[in-house]
Amino acid sequence: MLKQQFSDTADACALAQAIVDTVREPLLVLDTDLRVIAASRSFYLTLAVTADDVLGKPICELGDGAWDIPSLKQWLGDVLARTNAMGDFEVEHVFPVIGRREISLNAREVFHEGETPRTVLLGFADVTRERDLARQNQELLHQKDMLLEEFQHRVGNSLAIIASIISLKARSVDSEEARRHLDDARDRVISYASVQQSLHTSAHSGFIELGPHFAKLCQAISRSMIGDNQRIRIETHGGGRATTSEAESLGLILTELVINSLKHGFTEQTTDGLISVTYEVSEAGWKLSVSDNGIGKPSAIDRPRSGLGTGIIKALARQLHAEVTTVAGQPGTIVSVTHTAIGTSAESIGSDAASAMPMMADVA
Repeated sequence: MLKQQFSDTADACALAQAIVDTVREPLLVLDTDLRVIAASRSFYLTLAVTADDVLGKPICELGDGAWDIPSLKQWLGDVLARTNAMGDFEVEHVFPVIGRREISLNAREVFHEGETPRTVLLGFADVTRERDLARQNQELLHQKDMLLEEFQHRVGNSLAIIASIISLKARSVDSEEARRHLDDARDRVISYASVQQSLHTSAHSGFIELGPHFAKLCQAISRSMIGDNQRIRIETHGGGRATTSEAESLGLILTELVINSLKHGFTEQTTDGLISVTYEVSEAGWKLSVSDNGIGKPSAIDRPRSGLGTGIIKALARQLHAEVTTVAGQPGTIVSVTHTAIGTSAESIGSDAASAMPMMADVA
């Protein structure tokens, strides 16, 4: 029908130009020598050029040489050779009138019946604003990371100063009970500082690998609490993944349990102490256990050691919908925090190739 209606060449050309002009995006029609046959009205307006600047000229001469790009010629040659559509070729140039622009190109070869030469449709999309916004967003994210880094550094320094002040105060008081409470407060500060430092250095994807996280915490505790005359080592076993919030709670629980073992399970003369931290994941849920080979407590059956740490552990366990059990070991004490999966809750803290090999945290 169209062939009969537009048998006249002039009519066909007029129709083609009308179609080109209705396209909102800038559009060029090229011959096989990459000369401009037609251009859309949007092309003239977007690039601030006239028909005399464009028609009949090779694309490499347009825009003050903006399109004289060897890779662009190769790309258009591939369009002609492959006879299919191609896209996502980008050009950045400072144009004479409109200034710097980033242009994304897509092209398709058009076939005609008879002996009419082939043509190429070349579409333009001005992506300058989109790319600028992406770069600005990336810069803002970089600034945010730098500010967070500075904030974490300042928080760590502040917590270290607070712990030192509490230690000085503990040495200056006469009351043994007051000294014990101050020491407990110092341990809590050290615990929180260790967890925050480990999370800060581990979190990149929104999830935390628990094996390395636990190992770092145990290393920090070893350095700060195991005396030079003590031979106590801490081992971490297993692994998994958790969100930052879950890893923070698990890290605080682990820290409290390890601190309790160091404070109550061993003496200053201990020469072969061992604290074992194990994190196990199964379809039924997960379990965090901290055991030691220390002196233990005769009454440590189904109840954790009493004190401030116990209250913290119970509160954190409730947040994770987990239960705390304490039993007497042979020797020592074993404290376990167990979460039983209900529905999809087990997926929130999942195994990621848990390892049975121990990771040595520290030997003091």
